[in-house]
Amino acid sequence: MTADRAEKIILTLQNHYGKVKPGLDYDGMYQLTISVVLSAQTTDKQVNKITPVLFSKYSDFQNLQNAKTEDVEAIIKSTGFYHTKALNIIKLSSMICGSFNGKVPDTIEQLITLPGVGRKSANVILAQGHGIPGLAVDTHVKRISRRLGLTERENPDSIEADLKKLLPENIWSNSHLLMIHHGRTKCHARKPECISCPVLKECIFSDKNL
Repeated sequence: MTADRAEKIILTLQNHYGKVKPGLDYDGMYQLTISVVLSAQTTDKQVNKITPVLFSKYSDFQNLQNAKTEDVEAIIKSTGFYHTKALNIIKLSSMICGSFNGKVPDTIEQLITLPGVGRKSANVILAQGHGIPGLAVDTHVKRISRRLGLTERENPDSIEADLKKLLPENIWSNSHLLMIHHGRTKCHARKPECISCPVLKECIFSDKNL
């Protein structure tokens, strides 16, 4: 796979789908950061259902760090893994208030020190919150990247490295959103809609489904 071909694939997806918006609803860095942590192992849609209640009760990191775990658990229960997630967002809020002067860090190295934040989440926070190029590899990005021959690797961190080598930094964030959207709308894990796929000619997986 060449860099030119990889960029052409992303351009084709962009021409087909147009501007793709993030799936999470948020207003500001606090809401984004908490929503991203809550989105692990669930859907953005599910997170969006509970965050209005969470954010109306705890309006910022300062308020959330002092929350009772059981109160937070009751609000976020439907997102799954709520015991761990409640502890994570409370501890994360405390760390941001104490170690980062109330500001969400703007480097991956610092972000991944926060409870519940791995490289995928850190890249989302960088890209959508700080406007710093980031390329998060979730299950959709992993599947699309492998099917289109952008990588042959399985590990998300390795896939991230491969994609960042192939694609210009200024389109990393958009590439992430486009591949997620493509995965949700056409390139499903099971029964992908190959016939109507805009990048079918580039796909090394499609012959198995036609």
